[in-house]
Amino acid sequence: MIEEKLRKKRKAQVAQADCVACGSCVKVCPKGAVKVYRGLYAQVDEALCIGCGRCAAECPAAIIEMSEVAL
Repeated sequence: MIEEKLRKKRKAQVAQADCVACGSCVKVCPKGAVKVYRGLYAQVDEALCIGCGRCAAECPAAIIEMSEVAL
């Protein structure tokens, strides 16, 4: 159980169909992991995401979730 927890990390995931592309998440990401593509939706680069949750907290539409992903 402990080993399994160590192999997982939190990452931000955007519900792109519901994203309004406001850019709030982009402004607060300390690593530049979030980008707005084609003015349509935000997308997270998992390689850059440190799982801090700032984007999820800032999202006015509340469509960014912090999920555990396997490493």
